[in-house]
Amino acid sequence: MDQASEGFVLHLRGLLSPQSMVRSRASRSVPSPPQRTAQLGTTRLRNPGGFVSSVAALRRSRILRGAEALKGRSQHQALHLLSASSMIHAWKSVAAMAAFAAVALANEDEGCTELQVDFIMLDGDATLLAVEDDIRADLEKVGVVVNRRLLPKDEFNSAMVSGDFNLAFSETWGPPYDPHSYATSWNSPDEAYYAALAGLPEPNTQEVIGEKVEAVLQVVGEVERQAKWFEILDILHSSATEIPFSGKSIPAVFNARLSGYVKGLQQFDYPLHTLRVMSGSRNITVSPGAQTGLFVGVGRLDPHSYRPNEFFSNNWVYEGLVEYGPDGTILPSLAVSWTVENAGEGQRYTFNLRQGVTFHDGAAWNCDVAKLNFDHVLAEPLTTGDWHGWYGLPQQVESWECVSDYVFRLTTKSTYYPLLQELTYIRPLRMLSPNMFVGGLASDRYSSNSCPTGWGTITADGMPTVTCAGTTGISGTGRWEYVETVSAEVDGETQIQRVIFKRNDDHWDASTDDNVVDFVILERYDTSEDVRQALLDGSLDAVVGDGVLDPSDVMAFRNPEYENDYHVSLTAQMQNRIIIFNTAKAPTDDINVRKTMIHAVNKAAIIEAELAGIDSPADSLFPKNAPYCDVDLTPRWDYDLEKARLLNCASDSDDSDDDSDFPMAALIAVCVLGALSIFMIGLFFYMRKREIDGDPVFEPLVRYETTKKEYEANNKEDSKA
Repeated sequence: MDQASEGFVLHLRGLLSPQSMVRSRASRSVPSPPQRTAQLGTTRLRNPGGFVSSVAALRRSRILRGAEALKGRSQHQALHLLSASSMIHAWKSVAAMAAFAAVALANEDEGCTELQVDFIMLDGDATLLAVEDDIRADLEKVGVVVNRRLLPKDEFNSAMVSGDFNLAFSETWGPPYDPHSYATSWNSPDEAYYAALAGLPEPNTQEVIGEKVEAVLQVVGEVERQAKWFEILDILHSSATEIPFSGKSIPAVFNARLSGYVKGLQQFDYPLHTLRVMSGSRNITVSPGAQTGLFVGVGRLDPHSYRPNEFFSNNWVYEGLVEYGPDGTILPSLAVSWTVENAGEGQRYTFNLRQGVTFHDGAAWNCDVAKLNFDHVLAEPLTTGDWHGWYGLPQQVESWECVSDYVFRLTTKSTYYPLLQELTYIRPLRMLSPNMFVGGLASDRYSSNSCPTGWGTITADGMPTVTCAGTTGISGTGRWEYVETVSAEVDGETQIQRVIFKRNDDHWDASTDDNVVDFVILERYDTSEDVRQALLDGSLDAVVGDGVLDPSDVMAFRNPEYENDYHVSLTAQMQNRIIIFNTAKAPTDDINVRKTMIHAVNKAAIIEAELAGIDSPADSLFPKNAPYCDVDLTPRWDYDLEKARLLNCASDSDDSDDDSDFPMAALIAVCVLGALSIFMIGLFFYMRKREIDGDPVFEPLVRYETTKKEYEANNKEDSKA
């Protein structure tokens, strides 16, 4: 019995006569409650075998304390106080029992429905493996058993495209691609979302979502555009198509001899030209984050294709007409200004090109070179989804021409609002020197296209045939000029050891500072630990990008012991890490199963444990700082284990797909406590009426003198014992 219940019983057994309550406490020799409590405690320590006697004494002490509380009051007041006190104790006891029952009911394990899911992962990513291990442990708590499949790159891509998965790690693309280009890719068969969204039911099927994305890209007005993006984001959010895991920041660590670094604006944007050398050599060694994680090379380094080219190195060497700036602003690059005007159903963009610019090989930049690059990249059938059509621009551009030597005109088929933003992309529309095309400035876009030779001959119904001839060298107008790649034999294989870039002194925006970096030497390391050791021993000057150092090591360089020797930089959240659900494969074809898993994952704890707190928990597909994505979407996809258990472990959860189910135990507790409250209020007024009528519910059971004598006699017996 708990203390409240025992107090209630003691009151019933120890009520004293009203006449005895008027006696002065000073005339009594009974110890005060604190003194008596101390005596009892001492007795129990001296005589552990007398525990029962001590409890009896304590109960008698409580009787007298009850009498003491009523001393000095009239009979009417005393009875009223006793009644109210008894009711309070009773109410506390009953409420405690009701709360206990509710908690017990809430924690009752009714048995979770066991679910088997396939989680595909790229083999070799230690950080994501650790994250997945924690996610798997969280999902087991709600009956979800994860089958982890570690796959090499080719098999991983094949499983993604074919839909042979339930869960798969992915990331949004970050600026300048989110949300429009990432959303456009959902209609591309070689992207994970193409298979993942195939199971969405009517009315918002995959086809409908694709149509909505296509429509919003042609909306001119900002207000209407925001409303349409909200509709798309809300559909995906309410359909629970992914676990939004974390907002990803891009780290960089520099030796203290370097300063002035300006954070990049894209995932692979490493603006090393902003660095200043404070001491030592103006040649710096760098370990950059690559698409492969640790740096292993820069690929072909041509501007019109993709892997194994690296974003960061292509961004250093090549430039486009415009550049992506802070907060999504579009900045001049090889075009100094532009105008936009309506042209039928589309729009006409007129670019005034920068004059006096030369490529690294000395070739001049002008409108003919701009047109040559557009000719090759936008040659049909390269504009289809299998090649450059993964984003909207290739399909939207209707024509392009030179108005004069330094005026380039481009016309679109419709009012396609992201066109300027897509012209900032690192690939595939950066400008290559005319000398590097097969055939030079007169190169034929169909018979000698700049696409890699490995692409072969490309055909499509109703379109000309394109023969990929590749490029003859590396030459752009960018801030860094490619110098050489150094390789060595390692275990019988040729392996790239370093790649060297030289500052372009003739760049149109070159700094005149004396302490700028002259050469960047990209060094290859086998492990993250090797990178860390190289930073510590001073042979490595900088690490830029994600996936190079372990997250815990990045944060360790922020500790006081390193603050005089190293600087750590973290960008704002650029993109979201997500776990994609396949809505077309059981059991993740069930929205309640998807919701269960979303709420079961303790993102904050995993981020702290495995990512050293660099990331922040995400609750939506895109980062809030992406255009049109700073919206409040409900329900919140946050950690809620109780909700997850209700969805998969409670017997009545299968009948509802309402994510805001009120816990059944809480509902029962509310009902019980409400009924008891009404009963106790009614009982109080009933007892009050009886007292007024002179017929109280509680009659005096003992007289104070008798009780006192019994107490003193029993106390002597206890002392003898």
